[in-house]
Amino acid sequence: MRIGTMLSMPGDNAGVRKIVERAVSAERAGFASVWLPQVTTVDALTALALAGGETERIELGTAVVPTHPRHPTSLATQALSVQDATGNRLALGIGLSHKFMIEDILGLDYSKPVAHMREYLSVLNPLLRGEAVRFAGDEFRVTNFQLNLPGAKAPPVLVAALGPAMLKLCGRLADGTVTWMGGIDYLRDVAVPTMSAAAAKAGRPAPRFVAMVPTLLTKDVEAGRQTVNTTFQVYGQIPSYRATLDRGGAAGPADVAVIGGEEELERGIKRFKEAGVTDFVAVIPRDSPEREGTSELVAALAGSQ
Repeated sequence: MRIGTMLSMPGDNAGVRKIVERAVSAERAGFASVWLPQVTTVDALTALALAGGETERIELGTAVVPTHPRHPTSLATQALSVQDATGNRLALGIGLSHKFMIEDILGLDYSKPVAHMREYLSVLNPLLRGEAVRFAGDEFRVTNFQLNLPGAKAPPVLVAALGPAMLKLCGRLADGTVTWMGGIDYLRDVAVPTMSAAAAKAGRPAPRFVAMVPTLLTKDVEAGRQTVNTTFQVYGQIPSYRATLDRGGAAGPADVAVIGGEEELERGIKRFKEAGVTDFVAVIPRDSPEREGTSELVAALAGSQ
């Protein structure tokens, strides 16, 4: 199992230069990958392209870029440009975002999320492979569009698929998934078997399961749980994440986190591997005084994989 870390999370206003510095530090520390969300600060793909110029081996992932605001032809163009700039080290994580953001704030239609993602992937995937696309759907209509970046390979497409319908769709059409607020029970009993079965039925390779997990090294577990629940409180209230927590029987973010001393963290991360996770991504509370120690331990574990 590969072990990575988040470069930023919503609420962190780090600019592009700071994010690039963090990526360089993560590579030096031994992490296998770094991940960056597309929220209301920097453009994630632009920042990762610049980070690629300052690093050599580390995988650079988006977790995730919302699909509704970007036409698939535009996202394919940008993703392949990042591949060209970074020596093909991008992992393209995409997702639906949330109704309150897409519909209430941006004014776009969020009424058919599964159908939207089906059409989106039907346009995006062949474009990333360099194929000409002719597609006529209810939302997207593309006529004879093709991209030509000879040095850029198609990046793995990882969809933030949480519910069973989306997991099945992405098992057929994507290379894997990125989960957040999904604990051991949810991953083992829902995400991994559902998506793996759909991929196998479609004759596709085994999917990647990238699990973003709240992680904190601490001697005081109860205080650590409080830190995690406070830092990530909002995710227990957003409907899609609330449903994911409920599917795994979790009351709040701390119930899907890895919290404790060195042995507890090592054991907890190993449990995610045993549940079928291929990529563990540590999401460390940024304002915690234990952040640096947590990052150092997780990096050491990454180097031992």
